[in-house]
Amino acid sequence: MKQNNTAREILPFVNKPGRYLGHEYNACVKKWEETACHCALIFPDLYEIGMSHQGLQILYHILNSQEHILAERCYCPDKDMESLLQSRNLPLCSLESNRPLLDFDLVGITLPYELCYTNILTVLDLAGIPLRSKDRGEEMPIILGGGSCSLNPEPVADFFDAILLGDGEEAILDIAECLRSTHKDNLSRTALLEQLAEIQGVYIPSFYQPSYKEDGTLAELKVLNPKFPTVTRRVLPDLSKTDHLLHPLVPNSKIVHDRLGVEIARGCTRGCRFCQAGIIYRPVRERSPEQIFDLACQGLEHSGFNELALLSLSTGDYSCLATVLPQLMDRFANEAISVSMPSMRVGTLTQGLMDEIKRVRKTGFTLAPEAGSERLRRVINKGISEDDLLTTSRDAFALGWKVMKLYFMIGLPTETEEDIEAIADLAKKTKDIGAHSAGGRQKINISVGTFVPKPHTPFQWHRQISMDESREKINLLKKILPRKGINLKWHDPEQSLLEGVFSRGDRRLSRLLETAWNDGARLDGWSDYFDLQRWETAAGKCSLSLGDFLRPRDLDEILPWQHLHSGVDESFLKQELLKAHTEEYTPDCRYHSCQKCGLCDFKTLKPIVIQSNTDQDRKPEETGLPVQQTAKSNLPQSEGQHLRYKVTYSRLGDICFLGHLEILQVIFRVLRRAKITTNFSQGFNPSPKVSFGPAMPVGTQSMAEYFIMDLPAALQDLDTTQSRLNQQMPPGLTVKDIALSNGSIPQNIVSSYQITLHPPLTADDVNLFEQFLSMDSFFIKRRRKGKIKEIDIRPLVVKLETKDDATITLDLIGRATEAGAKPLEVVAAIVQKDQEKLLASEIIKTGWQEVESLTK
Repeated sequence: MKQNNTAREILPFVNKPGRYLGHEYNACVKKWEETACHCALIFPDLYEIGMSHQGLQILYHILNSQEHILAERCYCPDKDMESLLQSRNLPLCSLESNRPLLDFDLVGITLPYELCYTNILTVLDLAGIPLRSKDRGEEMPIILGGGSCSLNPEPVADFFDAILLGDGEEAILDIAECLRSTHKDNLSRTALLEQLAEIQGVYIPSFYQPSYKEDGTLAELKVLNPKFPTVTRRVLPDLSKTDHLLHPLVPNSKIVHDRLGVEIARGCTRGCRFCQAGIIYRPVRERSPEQIFDLACQGLEHSGFNELALLSLSTGDYSCLATVLPQLMDRFANEAISVSMPSMRVGTLTQGLMDEIKRVRKTGFTLAPEAGSERLRRVINKGISEDDLLTTSRDAFALGWKVMKLYFMIGLPTETEEDIEAIADLAKKTKDIGAHSAGGRQKINISVGTFVPKPHTPFQWHRQISMDESREKINLLKKILPRKGINLKWHDPEQSLLEGVFSRGDRRLSRLLETAWNDGARLDGWSDYFDLQRWETAAGKCSLSLGDFLRPRDLDEILPWQHLHSGVDESFLKQELLKAHTEEYTPDCRYHSCQKCGLCDFKTLKPIVIQSNTDQDRKPEETGLPVQQTAKSNLPQSEGQHLRYKVTYSRLGDICFLGHLEILQVIFRVLRRAKITTNFSQGFNPSPKVSFGPAMPVGTQSMAEYFIMDLPAALQDLDTTQSRLNQQMPPGLTVKDIALSNGSIPQNIVSSYQITLHPPLTADDVNLFEQFLSMDSFFIKRRRKGKIKEIDIRPLVVKLETKDDATITLDLIGRATEAGAKPLEVVAAIVQKDQEKLLASEIIKTGWQEVESLTK
């Protein structure tokens, strides 16, 4: 595989280079010149967060399903990579083709959460794209935003040419086709924006001009183009189309949610009054059990993941869960594939569902009471009682769970000190139940976050409490919660403050964003990087007060997001606000009458619920799903047959920048996709019985790596198996040979390396090599965990030869029981240079051989 020169210049010098490789299985690489519309999809956070995001992957596959459209990806780089790109005057490029973002027709940036906004500026700056829409010329790409923050994008509106409100599956193709046709007709940028505005759900910020009163409130939102007075959210009527979900991207490096996600439903109408998602993702649209089963089977077959997550705002509310969950559990039990449900609700956790969940894992069980008291739960329309919570806790502990996590918000409207004390009371009652049900071995984790009144919710007119108030409430909980058996954690009130500012803010914040970014604000969602003082200083420079954005809003006040419609009537939100203060319950329209929120017309748009409450006990054979006998996992175990095969493979090109543990995960998934069944380890988390050779330093290529797989049955044809494995390998990994093995891993080996040095050797370097070879010992110092240890590397070097002024060969001993030395570490020590100055060197392991006995 040809190595990317830019990668070799950059990747050795950054932390976690696997973030920047690309080469993921199921990634789509098209020829630029054969496509008419070129789209770059950006997630404005680190790779491990962005690759966990379903929305970007969905749009990526939809766009690439069209013959004339090319879509590639990019993620926000970490600070070390940003500095390197700037210092070397290199542009930010896409993963698939390493193409500068500036070359694309469309740069689509997800708006997933408020604390990633400075990352948007980082991406634009590194791409060489002017930050503000008004400063971009005719040849610049269109900068499109979209995602959950798009219903109040005003703080970042000046940085975007267009923003899509709502679901993107259909709209993204409309947008791409508009770009293609306008480019074909050679229309101006202004004409293109007008045509984009004609697409349902597309908002053009430059068509609106806000003005402000002296107190900072909006005086007017002037509509500059009378054809578009407001913009209404785009809603996908149903989720039945699934082609774009069958071949999920498979990361090579570790990500946050490293699993196959299957969206079983979109939208929630439980009506929690604090919840923005419950408004902006309405109505409920469920997938059929047959679709879910097919997506799970094909997605796992085409990815090799060992975990399946059923995704929804509230997975427990899916009407066919009691039917589809056992079927999925039974289907994958014998393949060591777990099934998880990240979002469950107390009232939906039946005994039958909990019996199924416990088949997967019993590490932790999460419940979200949100508020401690019955009264406050009525205010927020949570719809669960204390008895519901305690009964669920009792059942979970009885079924073997040891850890219970309870999530609460502080600062909810009408909250009093008694409501805070009720959090502690509920935690104590849960602990007491665990003491009786779990024999006193239980652990209660209390997680607390500051409530942020989000736009388009009934509480959007309420104030957000200050940092001091948040800390006061947290300190009260610290004081009254028992120290033993209950662990309290809380979201940083400083980050919650900034989230509230940008959630509720207006276009004046674009200047604050740019100022803070110029002052060094980056990756604010990461506590290691977040610095509120920097933001407060920037606010002072902009003559803004952060606290002003947290104030209550008058019911007749012009809100920054008022021209952007979620589809839910404002009158409904005001009615819900009134009902909150009278503690009146609003039922779920899925199972009760329509609550008149104003969204559905019941012709083109309506809730899609597969089955009603009355049919939830249908027999599996009545659902169309395959019927299987429920049984415990029957994985190949140690008492069965063991046939061991040694698989030799090469690791060439950029793939060498993956770490050892990342390579292990890649190989495990390759084996699953190739349908090679291994024996499994025993215990709580069974894993494939595969042994690997010694770990390679990150950045070192190899022509002679291996792993040994332990199989329950013989391979019928080794050549066919080799071909199957190579079809599933990511670029850069190639199986060279498969042979029967005794299963032993050599303990003492000599590895041979060819090293092309950058910079080349000097005459003094060659003299130092000769001096080294004449010595009996050569000690280097290595610091580990604050301690300095000396290692004699001279006995480890069997051969060291120079081929020319840039190329050397090195044979190096490695012992499994002792600390060894890395090739570049050895060379740097001999020539008396900082190892970092040699990191651009190319190292290839050309072979190895076992040595029966080695004397020191």
